[in-house]
Amino acid sequence: MDNTLYKQYQQMLKKEKRFVRLYQLIILLAFFGGWELLSRFGWIDRLIFSSPTHVWHTLVEKVSDGSLTLHVGVTLMETIIGFIAGTLLGTLIAIVLWWSPMISKVLDPYLVILNAMPKVALGPILIVALGPGYFSIIAMGALISIIITTIVVYTAFKGVDPNFSKVLQTFGATRWQIFKEVILPASFPTIISTLKVNVGLSWVGVIVGEFLVSSKGLGYLIIYGFQVFNFNLVLMSLLIIAFFATIMYQVVELIEKMLVKNNG
Repeated sequence: MDNTLYKQYQQMLKKEKRFVRLYQLIILLAFFGGWELLSRFGWIDRLIFSSPTHVWHTLVEKVSDGSLTLHVGVTLMETIIGFIAGTLLGTLIAIVLWWSPMISKVLDPYLVILNAMPKVALGPILIVALGPGYFSIIAMGALISIIITTIVVYTAFKGVDPNFSKVLQTFGATRWQIFKEVILPASFPTIISTLKVNVGLSWVGVIVGEFLVSSKGLGYLIIYGFQVFNFNLVLMSLLIIAFFATIMYQVVELIEKMLVKNNG
């Protein structure tokens, strides 16, 4: 009986998932279909908003001449490195803060100030300090997510029930063992949520960095398209960014499922 109910529940979940996918597809088709119709009937400015068919022709042209692969490859490389660096450094700082309450108390107001500061404003300083190259752009991608990662993960560490740590302390566990066995596993859901946020932040940091200094990448294509009034190029770059950001988000969700499965 219980097995039958479980199967019915699983079938209901699968059915619901199919409906969700269907509605998502309908929204996507309605968006591009509506955009195309508005452009064809002249209800929106074709110069600024273009149309899906014109953007598609630009995409085919850029793929054919081989230039798009270079620009996408550069931006992807910068974003992935910035994403990993920002997440790892932010988590590492959070561990240091959890490890040393004194350091946490000293740095607390500075974290609040740094979090409130618009990190993209530091772009020109990074470019002068690190040079106009990949390194400064990757640093922008990492910098924009470090502070928020530190604050969110450290808050998750502090939020773990102290009774779990006390139980291990009574058995003589070291601080490292408490962190490894209790604090870190209990904070995995928050760390995964931070990864999802950092996907978007890393793209923002890298694109802003490419706006400022790069001669390659999707950020460069956007700013170049704006300068020559080629909004097909701008919209094509934005859609490619949305596509790859979605893939990165899906990869993080896959990691989340694997962690839940292993810890379940």
